[in-house]
Amino acid sequence: MTNLPNMHDAEPIPEAARQEIDRLMQSGDLFRYTAAEGAPVSLLEEEFAALMGAKFALAVSSCSAALFLALKALGLPRDARVLIPAFTFAAVPSSVVHADCVPVLCEVDDSYRIDIADFTAKLDNVQAVMISHMRGHTSDMDAILRLCTERDIPVIEDAAHSLGTRWDGQLIGTLGQIGCFSFQSYKMLNGGEGGILLTDDADLVARAVIMSGAYEHNWKKHAVLHDAFAKWQNKLPLYNLRLSNLSAAVIRPQLPELERRVRDGRRNHDHVASRLRQSPWITVPHSLPKEERAPDSLQFSLVDMDNHDVDAFVEAAKSLGVSIQVFGRSTDNARAFWNWEFLGPVPDLPKTRKMLARACDCRLPARLSVSDCDSVADVILSAIDHVMRPAVQATA
Repeated sequence: MTNLPNMHDAEPIPEAARQEIDRLMQSGDLFRYTAAEGAPVSLLEEEFAALMGAKFALAVSSCSAALFLALKALGLPRDARVLIPAFTFAAVPSSVVHADCVPVLCEVDDSYRIDIADFTAKLDNVQAVMISHMRGHTSDMDAILRLCTERDIPVIEDAAHSLGTRWDGQLIGTLGQIGCFSFQSYKMLNGGEGGILLTDDADLVARAVIMSGAYEHNWKKHAVLHDAFAKWQNKLPLYNLRLSNLSAAVIRPQLPELERRVRDGRRNHDHVASRLRQSPWITVPHSLPKEERAPDSLQFSLVDMDNHDVDAFVEAAKSLGVSIQVFGRSTDNARAFWNWEFLGPVPDLPKTRKMLARACDCRLPARLSVSDCDSVADVILSAIDHVMRPAVQATA
């Protein structure tokens, strides 16, 4: 099909970034702590916190770095057990391992959300919870926060895929003690790489700031109570996970674009989802009643198809110009928990394994038009009909 959109390029960086980038290139002032005040990274932190309605933000080198620092800032003991969903990206259990903690995986159901029964069963034996809103799918945060509050267990939100999503009107990433976001190129805000940590707890952010690489008195350039910093100076290790001014200069002009990107991403997702739901071989989970999503990709599950059919569908879609990955049908997909060999023996998680074996992932950037989205839907529906109609006709 010749009218397919480019599914991989991100939106152009706003022209407003160019002047600041040129200034930085002329001065060579790329280190966030060189300026006494007004450094692009500091401004990004202030603006992002204000946008999200949080007190404090810390910009770092990646969302993985933010997750790691969140765990370290909580002061968890070595080998503390951290409960995470089994459907997430490998960087999440990796951050737990880096923090000298032990990942504990809980089941995820066929809606790509945490299985609350398994979550509850495992909760009494963990010291922290890291919720991945994987691919923007929000689990039942009312239940999760209630269960964790009852046990005094801190909650970290991995909101890498959920910038702009709301739960009961409140922005995802501001529900737990700490929220972590990504500025990687395929996310809503594109810094190439980068991440940011949000919290309302001055003591938590002070520890994270120091460990991120605010050595000597550089922490004084953060808008946090100095009393929170003073007691931790020289008492915490430095991991040097800072964001550069150049990255911040790229990200800041995109902040005013976020609302539009969220709106367009939701429109695109819901339009394609409504078309795919017409197929008897596809299910697309609906949003939960309190969930207002901000998707930039599409996930759907294949129904009544064996492995041969699934693989044939992926190849047919690819031949028509749309790349689809099935999370559980490759030997190296970083979102399939059995490929996280660094964790040791593979846990028995039959619900998640079954879901991943049929769960499809397709990029659907917010910058696409409705016409573009129709072209994508046409390919997916054509590919699945190409594979499944002959089988139906043969048994008719």
